[in-house]
Amino acid sequence: MKNAPSRDSNHSAPRTPHSAFSMRRLAALCRKETFQIIRDPTSILIAFILPVVMLFIYGYGINLDTGSARIGLLAHDTSPDAREFAASLTASPYLHVTAFTSPEAISDALTRSRIRGFVVIPSDFSAKLHRADPAPIQVVADGSEPNTAIFVQAYVNGAWQNWLAHRAAARGQSMPPTISIENHTWYNPGMESRNYLIPGSITVIMTVIGAFLTALVIAREWERGTMESLLSSPITRAEFLLSKIIPYYVLGMMVLLLCIVVARYVMGVPFRGTPLPTLACGSLFLLSVLGMGLLFSTTTRNQFNAAQITLIVAFLPAVMLSGFLFEISSMPAPIRAVSAIIPARYFVTSMQTLSQVGDSWPTLRLPLVFLAGTATVFLGLAAKFTRRRLD
Repeated sequence: MKNAPSRDSNHSAPRTPHSAFSMRRLAALCRKETFQIIRDPTSILIAFILPVVMLFIYGYGINLDTGSARIGLLAHDTSPDAREFAASLTASPYLHVTAFTSPEAISDALTRSRIRGFVVIPSDFSAKLHRADPAPIQVVADGSEPNTAIFVQAYVNGAWQNWLAHRAAARGQSMPPTISIENHTWYNPGMESRNYLIPGSITVIMTVIGAFLTALVIAREWERGTMESLLSSPITRAEFLLSKIIPYYVLGMMVLLLCIVVARYVMGVPFRGTPLPTLACGSLFLLSVLGMGLLFSTTTRNQFNAAQITLIVAFLPAVMLSGFLFEISSMPAPIRAVSAIIPARYFVTSMQTLSQVGDSWPTLRLPLVFLAGTATVFLGLAAKFTRRRLD
């Protein structure tokens, strides 16, 4: 009887099989989360339909290029030179010219945004031209849209210089000596804004997939009452978090591949990067936004609140402060400092580099290091604030 083990000693024996990490339990939890994604029409819509729609909106709906500027023409001079110059403006493929007969009419058209600028040919146009006086014409652009105003002024100036050159050649005259500029454009020879807008828009799409979807997963468990069942099971915190990360990581990488394929083969946007740096940049950014979404979800325990926080902290900075739409160097210094801590800024740089330049490791090194740091921070905070108790 002395050697018989007591009931208390059996009761206090450690239950290691339940507290140790189990791949079997993790696989079961991942399978359960995958089925939940498949059965949820909203998740399928956000994951596969919304990215394609956003790509086409950003690629075709947002266009920073001005193909043909609408301008007005007010001619006070009817001399042959004035008529020839007016004809050259009308023949320009970059200008859509409408003739006006009075300053009031052209001012009204500019106010109503029917034209974006106008050219005035003064009554002494021919006299000034023969005397070689400066500024024989006047160009007025609509400054309410500065980008368009710059295009208007540049197009009219180019048309003016071309007309002067053709006029001098027709009369056998030599143009004044000028500096000849030979222009070359690297990486984006056509200077199409779509070629850098679409790689940047992939950042916004990945933020939606990663942050928004994971911001709802833990909060949904609390709201539906299924968290109590999970807490009563022998799963560990690592198994629980990994089961929320792995399915959405796989989903996010599928979306990244889908976006690249659609951008490259449907929209004609170049992509010169190779799979290794693309996988590295995409994985680190996706882990960052997944950790961000899980952190908001586990701290709020409410889907509406988690979604609102994600909108403010993740989505809006990804659109406004990442360099996707607005040049960071033109922002005030305090705003630039804020943008320096936003993961989306570094993924925009990575995607634009991979798309237009290729595997430029000196350019990708800083984004990779920063994204690795943010992924570690957000996933670590999510693990810290995920507690296995009901309070």
